[in-house]
Amino acid sequence: MATIRDVAKRAGVAPITVSRVMNNSGYVKPETRRRVEEAAAELHYVPNMLAHSFRSKRTNTLALVLPDITNPFWTTVARGVEDVAGAQGFSVFFCNTDENETKQSRYLAALLRRRVDGVLLAPVTNDGTTVQMLLRQNVGVVVIDRKVKNIEVDTVRGDSIGGAYQLVRHLIDLGHRQIAALSGPANLSVSQDRVAGYAQALNEAGLTIDPSLVTFGDFTIESGRDRMQALLARRPRPTAIFAGNNFIAAGALTVMREAGLRTPEDISVVVFDDLPDPYVFEPKLTVAVQPAYELGQVAAQRLLQKINHPATKMNDVCDVILPVQIIIRQSTRSIMT
Repeated sequence: MATIRDVAKRAGVAPITVSRVMNNSGYVKPETRRRVEEAAAELHYVPNMLAHSFRSKRTNTLALVLPDITNPFWTTVARGVEDVAGAQGFSVFFCNTDENETKQSRYLAALLRRRVDGVLLAPVTNDGTTVQMLLRQNVGVVVIDRKVKNIEVDTVRGDSIGGAYQLVRHLIDLGHRQIAALSGPANLSVSQDRVAGYAQALNEAGLTIDPSLVTFGDFTIESGRDRMQALLARRPRPTAIFAGNNFIAAGALTVMREAGLRTPEDISVVVFDDLPDPYVFEPKLTVAVQPAYELGQVAAQRLLQKINHPATKMNDVCDVILPVQIIIRQSTRSIMT
């Protein structure tokens, strides 16, 4: 097995130069860096990161703990995180919790054993216990997409309240009064915020909120199907649907098609987050689009700042809310006469 000295000899540099290149620490001329990287590749050299972490108390690793990596929103967030982390010499572990507390706990325990330097977490509940546990272990934490209760921690999220408000306001302006809201798990701040935006739009328009039209479930296609089937049995049937995420919308639209209903002729539809390609429906949907890549970038930058400069005043706790973009397409129509 090749050693750092072997790489140094092949590249014609000192071992300390190889160390700087491998650990992305200290300045190295571009041409020298190229020679070192080529020598390491030729010799199949793998740095002993465990020994390095014992010396530096750093592993140069982050963890991104997500609820559903199959959702394009989260894969785009992940790309933003990875690009920022990689540029600063950090690797990223990806963990998928399926919104399951047991899986989340198991992953976090494994990550602590691996001594990751920081965690970007989309927690499965609003409870701050998990975040508190990480902070007590002196692990940097940034919460993404969601909020937690009773604890001060950095968060980076999209404007769920504002986006939901604008979508539902659009429906109201088109004359809709029977508007159903299909949101995510009731114990998540992001689900609550999207219903809060829905309620704000109705209240400002002087409309009474019908509790039977507001449902919480999961951010999944199956949940969208189940709740849409129940809504179609109602009389009067809602004239419009606000779907709390793209997978809920995909399930709801599938049920509508199976029932022979058209969008927007029979029911108008608006949705938070665009649909992934396999579930693109015609007509194209009116959506609130979050800057997913930017969200991942900002969250990773914030976490790395906390790791690299833990004592700076810049590291006061912050809550970053990124604006969403409303795209009006063909899935809504006016019902005013």
